[in-house]
Amino acid sequence: MNWTTHTDLRAQVQKLWDKGELLAELVPRQEPDAQATLFPRRLRLVAPSSTELAERFDDVRAWMAALRQSAAGGDTRGYRLVLREFRHRVMGTNAVPDEVWLDSLEDALVVLGKQRDAKRFVDLVQLTWAQQPALLPWLAKRPLHALAMLDAWARLLQVVAWVQAHPRPGIYLRQVDLAGVDSKFIEAHRGVLMELLDLVLPPAAIDHTTGGVSQFCRRYGFKDKPLRIRFRLLDATTPRLPPASDADISLTQADFERLDLPVRHVFITENEVNFLVFPPLASSMVIFGAGYGFEALTGAQWLHQCSLHYWGDIDTHGFAILDQLRAHFPHAHSLLMDKDTLTAHATHWGHEPQPTLRELPRLTTDEAALFDDLRSNRLGQAVRLEQERVGFCHVRKALSGLLLEHVGAPK
Repeated sequence: MNWTTHTDLRAQVQKLWDKGELLAELVPRQEPDAQATLFPRRLRLVAPSSTELAERFDDVRAWMAALRQSAAGGDTRGYRLVLREFRHRVMGTNAVPDEVWLDSLEDALVVLGKQRDAKRFVDLVQLTWAQQPALLPWLAKRPLHALAMLDAWARLLQVVAWVQAHPRPGIYLRQVDLAGVDSKFIEAHRGVLMELLDLVLPPAAIDHTTGGVSQFCRRYGFKDKPLRIRFRLLDATTPRLPPASDADISLTQADFERLDLPVRHVFITENEVNFLVFPPLASSMVIFGAGYGFEALTGAQWLHQCSLHYWGDIDTHGFAILDQLRAHFPHAHSLLMDKDTLTAHATHWGHEPQPTLRELPRLTTDEAALFDDLRSNRLGQAVRLEQERVGFCHVRKALSGLLLEHVGAPK
């Protein structure tokens, strides 16, 4: 039989809890007409049919007894059963469950045994009402998330109040001076703090061009650890910064943007060893890349005056990185990311764990054809050639070809 049991009814109430609807009932609505009307709520009930009532009355009577017992809940409240009369040819008139209702939030909490969690959430709501009433809609929207952060909530409200009092402070998170709050706490809760701060801060205090937890500091005007760009000067005659320094240099993003060097060729590679052994080359430098993160280079306008070359893995993600680089530097060329290089190193092919299948609109015709071969597995299953597996003679040959192409180009 498939008649509704206490377990079935409890599962229906559990869904209300899991969706946050029960706890949301405990959040005061700021608009008078916006109070929720979740209760009374009728639950789904699959009851015996008329034929089953007549032919399986003993089973029906056991089902009714079990349902009544769960509804009674001892001396507490629970479900409310609405009965209808049924006349049995032998047993006479009987009352059979026809509807099941939850009359109140309290009844629903009793069914689930969630009274203590609800009390904790009420305390959290009251604290928020007293300190940051503008955050009540967030509590109504994400009550389970808030309950999970119960121990941190008071400190989160402290941080929100501090940022309200110090909009776009221009200091490091480490310098925020609050009892029980350190920079690690703020960093660990950047995601939820962004949601809270966006609700309480005026638009002028938020940089709406930023997004994601990695840009938390920029969004709210804190100082952030400066991005550093690592590069090697490949021409021994190029002036060093400072003089006589090693050719391997790291600069902040701001200092890199201000560089004024006699550099004509700039190479970007994702592999550190390839970066370190990149051959000497006149009027050139090589940058140690960072995967999908080229934003740090976008402020260096002088790069647009250089011949820019990207050397990545020959796989779908390598071409996706190249495509993203061209979003910032449309003139960028690929290096050693062609079919000839791939086929010449067939014994070194590996397997790409999770190929990307999306369209890459900024590839050249030849690059797009190879990318399509890779994502369609025409050359083999998830083929990849990592850049460090390319023979160094191929690297020197490719670089020599570039120099020949640029003979006579203006310096």
